[in-house]
Amino acid sequence: QVQLVESGGGLVQAGGSLRLSCAASERTFSTFNLGWSRQAPGKEREFVAAISWRGGITYYADSVKGRFTISRDNTKNTVYLQMNSLKPEDTAVYYCNADQNMRTYRDYGRPDYWGQGTQVTVSS
Repeated sequence: QVQLVESGGGLVQAGGSLRLSCAASERTFSTFNLGWSRQAPGKEREFVAAISWRGGITYYADSVKGRFTISRDNTKNTVYLQMNSLKPEDTAVYYCNADQNMRTYRDYGRPDYWGQGTQVTVSS
């Protein structure tokens, strides 16, 4: 069982930046592929980004390409989402997730493990 705890959300103006972090409890963290999803009010949850267990493969939603960067530090059991040039439409609850199969992210499946989420609000 992997427990994931997100942090770093908050209120930011359009054009600003935030960095989300997600710490995992599992000592085998380095064997998991990791990702971020988000859910805006009244909308379905959507994929944002994913990174493979070694960090060599990354996927991004088209809506965030060139603005968001996912990274991981296996020595700290932490995955990050650097968000730049934020837009009001990025406002959502952001969830960290984990899965041992990278194909889950490639095929827009539902990862096995999820955090509780952190709120990101971008004001115009």
